[in-house]
Amino acid sequence: MTEKVFKSGDIIEIIPEKFVYEGSALAKIDGFPIFVDGACPKDKLKVKIVKSNKNYATAQILEIIEPSEHRVKPFCPLHSVCGGCGWQFADYDFQLEQKRDIVFETVKKITGESIEVKPVIPSPRTKDFRSKVQYPVSQTKVSKRILAGYYKKGSHELVNIKFCPIQPKIIDKITEFVRKTAQELEISAYNEKLHKGMLRHLVFRYSRSENECIVIFVVNDTKLNDKFRKLAKKVMSEFAHVKGCLINYNTQRTNLIMTNDTRKIEGENFIIEKIGTKVFKISANSFFQVNIGTAENIFNTVKDIVEKNYSNARILDAYSGVSSFGIWLSDIAKEVVSVEEAPSATKDAAENVKLNNVGNLLALNGDAKKIFEELVEKGEQFDVTLLDPPRKGCEKQSLDFAIKLTQKAIIYVSCNPSTLARDLKYLHENGFKTKYIQPADMFCHSYHIESVAYLEKSEIADGHAV
Repeated sequence: MTEKVFKSGDIIEIIPEKFVYEGSALAKIDGFPIFVDGACPKDKLKVKIVKSNKNYATAQILEIIEPSEHRVKPFCPLHSVCGGCGWQFADYDFQLEQKRDIVFETVKKITGESIEVKPVIPSPRTKDFRSKVQYPVSQTKVSKRILAGYYKKGSHELVNIKFCPIQPKIIDKITEFVRKTAQELEISAYNEKLHKGMLRHLVFRYSRSENECIVIFVVNDTKLNDKFRKLAKKVMSEFAHVKGCLINYNTQRTNLIMTNDTRKIEGENFIIEKIGTKVFKISANSFFQVNIGTAENIFNTVKDIVEKNYSNARILDAYSGVSSFGIWLSDIAKEVVSVEEAPSATKDAAENVKLNNVGNLLALNGDAKKIFEELVEKGEQFDVTLLDPPRKGCEKQSLDFAIKLTQKAIIYVSCNPSTLARDLKYLHENGFKTKYIQPADMFCHSYHIESVAYLEKSEIADGHAV
């Protein structure tokens, strides 16, 4: 590594070589790493160092001297200021290549192994794909105009979004109507510094198959203010697409968007989403994938692994949400046991079992670690365990129980390459071997990447057991 130490304010020329997780591009000068936001690999850039220490520096672009062959014009006019999706300036095929490389390199760095990472399955849609939208809300000081949108990257400065091309157009129309009507009703927006004001977030759950949505007003209150009852009635009468309006009470001084306290104001408190031959009821607080086309690709990736390798399998489906995986796999499984902590999701799961006429799925409500422990104590065994944890990955104790419960294979669905790699390393140390990783593009034009890792118990993978 170079002995040269860059100082803040230094102006240099660089050519970034690749994207890294979290979205920046990485350039190296004599081995010294420099991270640049908004840079595309193979751009020739003039940059200014904004922060530097002995291990790395960050820089900002002053001039694109020569654009990369992969650089394209962003399709969203707010791309440069909105923190919603940061890679629109790179062509889509190149984004997918970079995501595959990020998964491979992250897993190799943490596990020390070169595991096969298959080409990323592209999203069927690269625009208009989001089925869940969460807008923070604020208000101008003088005119009291209500603003709703996304924060600028790395800040809490709100960008007022009138049109977002990665979500259904109806959400733009409803948002504009809510902004205008809330101001007319003198509904104040939340000020996070003062912890005052009423409307904190606007949340939408949208069904692509039905072209309907529910709207959730997240409020800094503990009871329903009549102004929100009026707002809900106006929204429902204006838009046939809106199936219901709900209120979520959140008085916490944290970044938490929604608490578990969601109540119905008008209409329904759920959406119905049809994927393939399956039907899913999804409530306001229940987890469901935000990109329906990619969700189907991931469901089919998991189903193919099970169907081709484990006939009539008994499956444990953990962190199961509304039991979407369990229901998708029920046709080829002997039995599915789904485990989910959120009560609303478990309730939806029970109804989804009925909606799909599934007779071989048991939905359990509770913390995965606790339920796993109970299953171990009962001497339960499963051919395949499916893990689909949140971004933080699995707790070590949960993995220990999953190892004991699983006879043949673990399929791990992850939205974070770093925690995936950490958990794969632990599973490798405890009798499992990763056969391959199949990424799928859930969040187009961003650094986020969903991956399906397929692990077999080592003696099976080595051919010593059936």
